Amino acid sequence: MRKIRIFEHISLDGIIEHDGDYTYGAWTTPYRSPAGAGMLLEAYGTNFDLLLGRRTYDIFSNFWPTAGNFPMANAINAAKKYIVTHQPDSLEWGPVEGLSEDLAKDIQDLKSTDGPDLIVVGSSTLTSLLLAQGLADEVVLITYPVLLGKGKRLFAEDFDARKLEFVSSQSTPTGLLLNTYRHVGALEKA
Repeated sequence: MRKIRIFEHISLDGIIEHDGDYTYGAWTTPYRSPAGAGMLLEAYGTNFDLLLGRRTYDIFSNFWPTAGNFPMANAINAAKKYIVTHQPDSLEWGPVEGLSEDLAKDIQDLKSTDGPDLIVVGSSTLTSLLLAQGLADEVVLITYPVLLGKGKRLFAEDFDARKLEFVSSQSTPTGLLLNTYRHVGALEKA
């Protein structure tokens, strides 16, 4: 059985939005380092598949195929991509497979197959679904030492509380923290 591992780049106040038209643009850039790249690649593992929402797939497909020849780009480009989309016929960056409209069942079926871990990056709507349905095994937060105040948050206000269990933590000299948590389930109300 495969594990589903969620990776999110996040500010201290829970913002995941960066690049594009966002006010603070590439706020993650000053904290990137060879140590951070190595830490992240180690956390991904040497063999993984990707489970992505359509918008994240489109962003990735415009960047990673031309990013150059280095370990992270090579691993992401080689990974099989499973995409949540209503337009599977327009998927070109592969190897790739679109998932149907019965998403929870498709992901449960995919998870029950033999194969490498499924890595989710970005895709905040998909992340919420995976946690709510109990399909996610781990949440890995790559936390940056910034407070942004405004922007897209990892979870919407109506997200149901979840309980996580701490697994490990790593840091870089630039202040980047990589915290890994195991998904336990719903958080009971007091």
